[in-house]
Amino acid sequence: MSQPSREDLEVALAAYIDPYLQGDLVAAGCLRDVQMDGDQAQAKIVLGYPASGIRDALARDLEALLCAVPGVASAVVDVSSRIATHTVQQGVEPLKNVKNIIAVASGKGGVGKSTVAVNLALALAAEGAQVGMLDADIYGPSQPRMLGISGQPDSNDGKRLEPMMGYGIQAMSIGFLVEEETPMIWRGPMVTQALEQLLKDTNWRDVDYLIIDLPPGTGDIQLTLSQRIPVSGAVIVTTPQDIALLDARKGLKMFEKVNVPVLGIVENMAVHVCSNCGHAEHIFGSGGGERMATQFEVPFLGSLPLDIRVRADVDAGQPTVIKDPEGELAQSFRQIARATAARLSVQAKDYSQAFPSIVIQ
Repeated sequence: MSQPSREDLEVALAAYIDPYLQGDLVAAGCLRDVQMDGDQAQAKIVLGYPASGIRDALARDLEALLCAVPGVASAVVDVSSRIATHTVQQGVEPLKNVKNIIAVASGKGGVGKSTVAVNLALALAAEGAQVGMLDADIYGPSQPRMLGISGQPDSNDGKRLEPMMGYGIQAMSIGFLVEEETPMIWRGPMVTQALEQLLKDTNWRDVDYLIIDLPPGTGDIQLTLSQRIPVSGAVIVTTPQDIALLDARKGLKMFEKVNVPVLGIVENMAVHVCSNCGHAEHIFGSGGGERMATQFEVPFLGSLPLDIRVRADVDAGQPTVIKDPEGELAQSFRQIARATAARLSVQAKDYSQAFPSIVIQ
């Protein structure tokens, strides 16, 4: 029997449709090498999103496809990830040592945006990425409590702050600099300036994804931040109810106006399951997030239940992804994290940081 050609192997691998990229890995440019070594097929796959949780299973699936090719006795597939830097709004300068900024937003408060944001950040880290978290809610900072971090950040040079560390991710919040009960009675321009300083004067270290937990709403603060902060993409958090969806649409439209791609929609509190009897009930309605995603032609990243454990975990400073990493809820957050990062991976890339600056003297 003749040895399979490279084209034969590529056709076999193209049969696998990646659920996060929603396309085959060959067309997505993830196949870096494939060849025969005797009767063994060898392939190298480099994903554009972190995927530690599915890497081994993906390799097995691809090896099975290669072994089905006539002439292939065995197969070895190496799967890894490489996070690229993606473009931001025109006229906004990218942040040093931060590859991508993802804004997590909601049109209104009370939809669990901060809880989704912190678990998304921790899920990306669990998948193998270097992650930072910026708490942009100056009036109601919640990330210090959610990440279980206390104390104040250090400054080695008197100019820049060192990020606080919580569960392996870098974090910065106005909540680290003021007492928890101190109200921030500031006007919009002061808030915007403070947030820009927190972002740009923090010594972020080789961050693949910086998650920004935006304040709720679509007012002056959110619009100004969207225009001044180099954002690679945004995630909209909503609940299924009509009022929340109405406000979520405004948030989505805001990002469209400032040319920030919306990576997708997360539907929180989609269903409540009684902890005593197990009865499932759609308290806030059902399917609203998916309908909105279809209407605006953006990805539906996933839905999360209304579960008392999620609330209790963040209140205790141990978000669900940390508290019960193998549990169903944590796996849902990790699926949403992979879907978010995969969606970003197909956006235009920014190569400016890969080339040295040329100075003519």
